[in-house]
Amino acid sequence: MPVQTAATRARSLELWRQAQEALAGGVSSAFRARSVPHPLYFERGRGPRLTDVDGNTYIDYTLSWGLLMLGHAHPAVEQAVAEQLSRGWSFGAQHEREIRVARRLVELIPCADQVVFSNTGTEAVQVAFRIARAFTGRRRIVRFQGHYHGWMEPSPEDLCLPWNDLQAVEQAASRYALEIAAIITEPVLCNGGCLLPAPGYLEALRDITARHGIVLIFDEVITGFRVALGGAQQRFGVTPDLATFGKAVAAGFPLSVVAGRGDIMEVVSSGRVMHGGSFNGNPVVLAAAEAALDELSRDDAAALRHAAGYGQRLREGLKAAAARHGLPIVLRGLETVFRLTFGEEAPVTDSGGLTAPPGGRLGAFLAAALDAGLFLLPDGRWYISTVHGEAELEETLAAVTQAFLPVSPVARGD
Repeated sequence: MPVQTAATRARSLELWRQAQEALAGGVSSAFRARSVPHPLYFERGRGPRLTDVDGNTYIDYTLSWGLLMLGHAHPAVEQAVAEQLSRGWSFGAQHEREIRVARRLVELIPCADQVVFSNTGTEAVQVAFRIARAFTGRRRIVRFQGHYHGWMEPSPEDLCLPWNDLQAVEQAASRYALEIAAIITEPVLCNGGCLLPAPGYLEALRDITARHGIVLIFDEVITGFRVALGGAQQRFGVTPDLATFGKAVAAGFPLSVVAGRGDIMEVVSSGRVMHGGSFNGNPVVLAAAEAALDELSRDDAAALRHAAGYGQRLREGLKAAAARHGLPIVLRGLETVFRLTFGEEAPVTDSGGLTAPPGGRLGAFLAAALDAGLFLLPDGRWYISTVHGEAELEETLAAVTQAFLPVSPVARGD
């Protein structure tokens, strides 16, 4: 893989300067401004690779912040979308694919008796809150520190507790039992450091919420259709009352889903919660989702097993390369979504950390990895797709060996 240099990214730098003149913040999502050394501009993606406006090609481990479980421009999704576009791209009315996709989701998601469609993870979470509040007649939402549930401001009455701390949950549930509508959690804290739930923690949340009549919501916008076909709830064997999905469900097209228990979802069916939106159930987006679910389900989820196997081998390769360089690294997370940190560097634990520019050894590593042809997220997170293969693994481990050099005590002779 050819080494990139700052000089070969001149067009991206110029576009970044232009963007800051006309586009507030220079980016369309604040998280993208963290990129090292500056936001890059891309013109095409295919499979596990991206090509920028300067003609540089990278192995992509950002996957559009986790959207592209099937990689870029997957042929099956591309064909389904093209066929639907030829028939029309928005009706503002019903179409048969809505039923097919909804039925498929009910089949795959353990907590799903019914679903509703929206467009972004932020929207889905807000819909889930409205459903929980209408169902329980209560207002408070319990959240956890470091968990990201979209960019909407929390309500003043919401509670924010430390994660993996059952005593804190028990105390809050007991004190505010008649006020708490829902407890929401990422089942794996993907946005705040890729931390796993402590053994028995999710099961205990299920027990506490059931005892107090509180709706348990899993935010599976990231973990859904990534860590297992039925999401983290399937992987960990804990079924929430409601769950939100996004990202991987439509292979990168803007679809989000709220899935839940029938008696809870009845508040939507009855009209107690009004759920509207001109873009909801868009036929092009659902064409992408149907094709994506077909691909992910095929051969008993063989593609997901491949991605998990690739991710495990990559993690082992990263550890081995770091050891050769005398680098103490920590890999937190699961096979298809994990985060690399160095030594004692702590994981991100608050939403502000998600937009802070990377520094220290991580910043140096990310810059060197980009020069070596790897496109990584600025918080050290790696996403794996179903189309990363042997060639990408070999090239990635060679690139990582090179990228560790600027932070290697062995290379410096320490």
